[in-house]
Amino acid sequence: MNVSSSSPVAASQASPEVTGFYHEKTGSIVYLVVDAATGHAAIIDPVLDFDVRSGRTATTAADAVLQTIAERRLTIDWILDTHPHADHFSAAAYMKSKLGAPMAIGEKVIDIQKLWQTIYNVPPYSTDYWDRLWKDGDSFKIGSLDARVMLCAGHTLASVTYVVGDAAFIHDTLFQPDAGSARCDFPGGSAAVLYDSIQRILALPDDTRLFTGHDYRPNGRPAQWESTVAQQKRDNTHVGGGRDRDTYVNLREARDKTLPLPELMLAALQVNLRGGRLPEPEDNGCSYLKIPLNLF
Repeated sequence: MNVSSSSPVAASQASPEVTGFYHEKTGSIVYLVVDAATGHAAIIDPVLDFDVRSGRTATTAADAVLQTIAERRLTIDWILDTHPHADHFSAAAYMKSKLGAPMAIGEKVIDIQKLWQTIYNVPPYSTDYWDRLWKDGDSFKIGSLDARVMLCAGHTLASVTYVVGDAAFIHDTLFQPDAGSARCDFPGGSAAVLYDSIQRILALPDDTRLFTGHDYRPNGRPAQWESTVAQQKRDNTHVGGGRDRDTYVNLREARDKTLPLPELMLAALQVNLRGGRLPEPEDNGCSYLKIPLNLF
């Protein structure tokens, strides 16, 4: 994994130290958000490795984060997912098994569970996989740092942004300015709703550091995942310069029609709607994924 740390320009209790771990295979970024004053931290969007050819999971990416936590002797207050991911498996449950920290996700994951329960034709999912289901506007602490939750739906029904001091973890809403914004064509997605969510993010102070959930390295450039509100308002190829809602929706929906489904979506959601847990083993001790045929 590529690893990069971001420290605030001026040391402040309101400025977390952020380390991003780039997962090359899925273009995902796992974040370690640290309150340097207390040594407390949170993990955001941890990745569980999955090989689609062999059907094997691995903890290589998650273990790299755990090694950093151990080396720095950090105390983990929260294991956070921004939404049920469609392009990688969540390692939240694995992280909890190693660290004992509580897991949390946005409360509207319940709506996504109901939607995909029907698609997979499986028994109802549980909400007990998580220790906390956030409501829009909820607040919590990472060490001495104040954090709050913003519902930022559109990419999914349940997507949330975590605002921690002068940093915001904006998941699949905006990407880097040269990459635009996230797709909205999954079940429950909406380009119009995503536009409104993006405006909530762009209403944060201009110097707010924005950390995106993915980078697919447009034109082969090195991976990047940090920007500011001011940069996004000025330069984002999809919403920069004050692009209006209707123009954005037309652009986003036209682009989404050209995109294939993520390779791991039908597999990953069965795990991620269980907080990163594999389906219960059958009587031979093996877990299985259920893939709907000819539906999408």
